[in-house]
Amino acid sequence: MGRPGLNRRQLLAAAGGVAVAGSFGFAALGTGADALAASARTRVRYWNLFQGGDGANMATMVDAFRASHPDVAVKDSTLTWGGPYYTKLAMAAAGNRAPDLAVMHQGRIPGFAPGRLLDPFDMDLLSRYGVREADFNPVLWKRGIVDGKLYALPLDIHVQLCFYRKDVCAKAGLLDEHGRLPAATSTDDWFAVLRAARKQLRNGVQTLGLHANDQNFCWWFFVAFYQQLAGTYFTDDRTDVTFDTDKATEILEFFRKHVTDGYTVAGEADGEAFLAGSPFTWEGDWSVPYFGDQVEYGAQPLPPVFGRPATHAESHSFVLPHQSGRGGAANEGAHRLAAHLVRHATAWAGGGHVPAYLPTFKDPAYLELAPQDEYSRPAMEHPATEPRIWFAGSTGTLAQRIGPVIASSNLGSAKPPTAARRMRDVLEELLAMKNPMDGRTAAQELTGAAA
Repeated sequence: MGRPGLNRRQLLAAAGGVAVAGSFGFAALGTGADALAASARTRVRYWNLFQGGDGANMATMVDAFRASHPDVAVKDSTLTWGGPYYTKLAMAAAGNRAPDLAVMHQGRIPGFAPGRLLDPFDMDLLSRYGVREADFNPVLWKRGIVDGKLYALPLDIHVQLCFYRKDVCAKAGLLDEHGRLPAATSTDDWFAVLRAARKQLRNGVQTLGLHANDQNFCWWFFVAFYQQLAGTYFTDDRTDVTFDTDKATEILEFFRKHVTDGYTVAGEADGEAFLAGSPFTWEGDWSVPYFGDQVEYGAQPLPPVFGRPATHAESHSFVLPHQSGRGGAANEGAHRLAAHLVRHATAWAGGGHVPAYLPTFKDPAYLELAPQDEYSRPAMEHPATEPRIWFAGSTGTLAQRIGPVIASSNLGSAKPPTAARRMRDVLEELLAMKNPMDGRTAAQELTGAAA
């Protein structure tokens, strides 16, 4: 268990990512990351966690900014994805050694104690550089606001998807007149789809890649289906757990059936198996450039088998790590860079992510992309996000603690009802814990009470 999609993302050649970006008008201008231009008047330090195809696309976008803003020198640094990145970012902010601009998963914002380790954006500066609230997905924009101030400027939403091979599905008679897979609206319908597809496979080929033993994917998939059942986690005042173990058991039994009925092989390299002939895999939208044109496939949100559309979503956002003396040219340059990147994100969207900036989302160049044209709108309309609480967010404590419990049910070392009760126990433990960033419980943070 570890960084989701690590091997697949590392396998993405940087040249390929640049080619995708270049096809939308962003010429590759070199990395420019190892030195600052001596003649530049403004210098901006920028940290991100993007590697593989995402890293190549971001480097191209930053280079495009350099070319159009020669008076701003950007020193961009790519750090290790996941926990190590957030640890280093927190330490830098606490020690007054923070960069001017950084990337953060939006779900991690509450854990970084806005006002302590993060500084709010200056709305006048953002407006000067073309950023308006009306031009962003409203749900994402509101999730970046704490105490009336914007702490996270959204770049995208990235979602979990059901990728399907059109060759296998066509042979199984599963595609509609438009060559797409109709969404299964019940668990019975979904397993009927899997049965039909399996009949087209040779022995040894799995039907669905489920990442059955990966803690991050296990948690992300659970979040999606739990929201389909309208499940909740905590009371509004964050003083009690409302987690529904009956609903959780229903979902865990659904996951487990994929393994016990032989549709999923635990430990399989799911993305690679998909390319080798497996008809389905559940993966993040960042897999779009990896699959590329190697096979003909479609991609849609996770199937609404519990009757209510919802697929797990996170957001890459720009943040301002805390600086005791924030202000001046570097701060203005950070706002200028962030505004430019969110407003010129067609190349980023080409890598599979759904742009948060609505003019890009509605851009004809984006609307013509496949398979994005199949999943972007429903994903934007029905995102399933983690609870907004300090221990949530991508690779956060919540995934680290609950993901393995879900995996234990998937693999058969714990029965679904037992795992569901353990999930509730973990939530109760975390709710009583104090955020190490500010020494307060979730309830205290919500009310502003002292630690």
